[in-house]
Amino acid sequence: MNKKHIVIIGLGGVGGYFGFKINQRNEINKEHKISFIARAETYKKVKEKGLTLLSLEHKNSTTNPNAIYQSISEIEKPDLVLICVKEYDLENVCNQLSNVITEDTIVLPMMNGADIYDRIHTIIPNNIILPSCVYVASHMKEKGVVEHKGKTGKLIFGKDPKHTTKNIDWMVDLLEKSEIKFEYKENSLVDIWTKFIFIASFGLVTAKYNSSIGSVCLIESQKEEATKIMGEIKSIATKKGIHLHDNIILKTFEKAATFPTKTPTSLQLDVNSRKENNELELFAGAIIKYGKEMNINTVYTEKIYQEITTTNNKVQKK
Repeated sequence: MNKKHIVIIGLGGVGGYFGFKINQRNEINKEHKISFIARAETYKKVKEKGLTLLSLEHKNSTTNPNAIYQSISEIEKPDLVLICVKEYDLENVCNQLSNVITEDTIVLPMMNGADIYDRIHTIIPNNIILPSCVYVASHMKEKGVVEHKGKTGKLIFGKDPKHTTKNIDWMVDLLEKSEIKFEYKENSLVDIWTKFIFIASFGLVTAKYNSSIGSVCLIESQKEEATKIMGEIKSIATKKGIHLHDNIILKTFEKAATFPTKTPTSLQLDVNSRKENNELELFAGAIIKYGKEMNINTVYTEKIYQEITTTNNKVQKK
């Protein structure tokens, strides 16, 4: 097998966890070239001390890539690019990538969102993009240090719906050797939208009320709002030909009930800590956009979007 160049963009909770696994294995077998892209302080820390993963899955907690860069423009001929950034950085990353990828570069967005594939495809229309979603309880504890708790992280990805997927056996081999838990499917869209219906509805309602996943399950008014948002998402998915489980709303609440009652959501934390950037557009923005495209009424999502936006604007003006 030819040596491949694998690039991981973003070393936060997701990129740090999966990038660590890929690179640690590669340090042993040296089959490929692994490059990390990180910014500012994270770049400095990883360049000096390597990437650290605090996890019960690994005894050796530090790994050093073949190369680490601050700029995507420094990448040469990548074979596989893992995009592991926040939603609000996606277009910027893709615009930069469009200048360095080759016609054979495969793009794997390790991000959770219903419109991620479409947004990448708009900027990078001619490359293989593998639609995916990820499940991992990890976060950046400090720059260059990622902490993982709970179950082993999992990646679900599928074929590019707009291109004939080239042979990716080498990529599957890479994931297996890196001991990454994954599922490769002909069509991964049901999995992506099943995750989206959970993270979008609970993210929006917890952000509005500064509450928790448990509160949305237990407080009737919050549960009702989440249910209405889920209904709008399900209607959009159905019209797009993505057939979610008949009882998807019930099953989503059942899944939420397995979390500790006071579990926050990332959108809730970002909105209520007045973080400059947040993923409101990833959730509400995508639902509203698809609603308009598919002629689906998204009145409840639009209402909560306006409420969160208005509250944020008032706080920022104080």
